[in-house]
Amino acid sequence: MTFLGISGMQYSGQSLANSRILLAEDSNVFTSMIGTRLKELFGIEVEVCRNFEELQLAYDRSTEPVTLAISNINLPGAENGEALEYLIDLSIPTIVFTGTFHEATRDKLLSKEIVDYILKDNVFAVEMLAESVCRFLTNHRHHVLIVDDSPTARALLSSRLKRYNFRVSVAESGAKALEILKKNPDIGLVVTDYNMPDIDGFELTRRIRSVRGSHELRIIGVSSSSNRLLSARFLKAGGNDFMLRPFIDEEFYCRVNQNLDTLVQIRSMQAKLKEPAAVKSVA
Repeated sequence: MTFLGISGMQYSGQSLANSRILLAEDSNVFTSMIGTRLKELFGIEVEVCRNFEELQLAYDRSTEPVTLAISNINLPGAENGEALEYLIDLSIPTIVFTGTFHEATRDKLLSKEIVDYILKDNVFAVEMLAESVCRFLTNHRHHVLIVDDSPTARALLSSRLKRYNFRVSVAESGAKALEILKKNPDIGLVVTDYNMPDIDGFELTRRIRSVRGSHELRIIGVSSSSNRLLSARFLKAGGNDFMLRPFIDEEFYCRVNQNLDTLVQIRSMQAKLKEPAAVKSVA
């Protein structure tokens, strides 16, 4: 199966048909479009729930765990958001598909730690939803290392990444980060703070780059400093990206995705370059 998302996501791998996805939506148009597209792209047969009662029955009548839910904010029988509350209370990862959006709505949705939200108000809405589904179902292939001496910062970033289904390791110092990297060559992304007591973010980046290039591992620097030249210093040290705190969830997830998408594309190109040599040696 090969999939190229609207934002540049590339996935080539096994079918995702074994995923159980509930679609809580009362619009015939959108249920048809979403169901058709997810079946076409990933072989997924979604379970459509057109009202709150059907959603409850879908969960109760099967012991098979729900991999992911796609839910409108309001459903018949749950006009005040009860369906979303129900899914969150059951700890079911949920993507919200909504036709209305305001800043207060966004803040309320993100406070519930949903996976993502997609707006219905553009022609690419279903494609964006398909990509969000694919990312959630495949993010476990990515191993991310968070490096920060602040327990609060580590916990915040870790919870954000785990919400999106990434595998996450954490390090409280630069020295510990180097130790974890040595033991886990599958780590593809490091998110590191700048200001740390033993090895700062710049020096950590330099040491990582001495053994692993950007084609193997991506590095995002983060800092709460008001010094805007930090970004230039991180990039010159070998970093790939930089973000100033406080940053919003959408921006953080977008930066993470872009760096991992680049890594996937590089690896795909490397694999294609090796193919002719392999064929020649067989011949």
